[in-house]
Amino acid sequence: MDINTIASLINAKVVGKNFEVTGMATLADAKPSEISFLSNSKYAKTLQSTKAGAVIVDENSQKYLPENCVALVVKHPYWEMAVLSEYFSTPIEDDNLEDAQIAQSAKIAPEAVIAKGAKIGENCRIMANSYIGNNVEIGDNTIIYPNVTVYKECKIGKNCIIHANSVIGGDGFGFATSNMGEHKKIYQNGNVVLEDDIEIGSCTTIDRAAFGSTLIKQGVRIDNLVQIGHNCVIGEYSVIVSQAGISGSTEMGRNVVMGGQSATAGHLTIAPFSTMAARSGVTKSIKESGKTFAGFPLMNHRAWLKLQGKLARLIK
Repeated sequence: MDINTIASLINAKVVGKNFEVTGMATLADAKPSEISFLSNSKYAKTLQSTKAGAVIVDENSQKYLPENCVALVVKHPYWEMAVLSEYFSTPIEDDNLEDAQIAQSAKIAPEAVIAKGAKIGENCRIMANSYIGNNVEIGDNTIIYPNVTVYKECKIGKNCIIHANSVIGGDGFGFATSNMGEHKKIYQNGNVVLEDDIEIGSCTTIDRAAFGSTLIKQGVRIDNLVQIGHNCVIGEYSVIVSQAGISGSTEMGRNVVMGGQSATAGHLTIAPFSTMAARSGVTKSIKESGKTFAGFPLMNHRAWLKLQGKLARLIK
């Protein structure tokens, strides 16, 4: 889609030359053929270094654009980005793709559905009533238990286990809100990537990215009933226990442990080898590795234990 067509869809003023746009991406990841957006001035530095060919901005942010980057000037960039996201979304199901490629050694239950474009590796087992969407890739020796759903374009590595009723690649919880309180869906045009040797419990959901990938790195262990939001990165060999919730765009280092019913706010960074006790609430980034935390608001685990002891003595 060319810039002039995009401008007509979102009622934008174009500052720069017309060219063909191949997709949408974040400011940090966008290529010269892609379009991005800026809706928060705190990301102005990222805008200055973006390689995007065009950016949706308001009048105040236009001055931060790099040279030769086309500006699409609008009043509400986040809303207009949501409008545009639908036009760059692939079909929910595409019957025009080639037939799925399934290794001869793979065992697929008759009740499972493998959509076109999918690739299933050697010695995989996909059990009854599971759904594998368009262009999904599943590596060798991976086991998919009954009723698992893997949405389009997601990638699952080798030697993974996904237990019953889990959903990989459902839409992230993303929408723009107008001044009148109306909501506009942001189409989630990224995917989920699971690296090798990952086990995911039953009824867990991992949301696809708005742009790019939600990434679960090698060796991660995820319990039942866990929610991982869009664009998260879960570091190698991390452990996430039942009923934990990881908000969107949180990035964890390797070997992070999240206890049961613990949770994070979004857009945080958590240092490697951090441990959150059960019901911890992480509201700020953790920069120092190897510490154990508890409580809400979050504090050092030993300090939290002392606090609980003092509170207990007060009510005796």
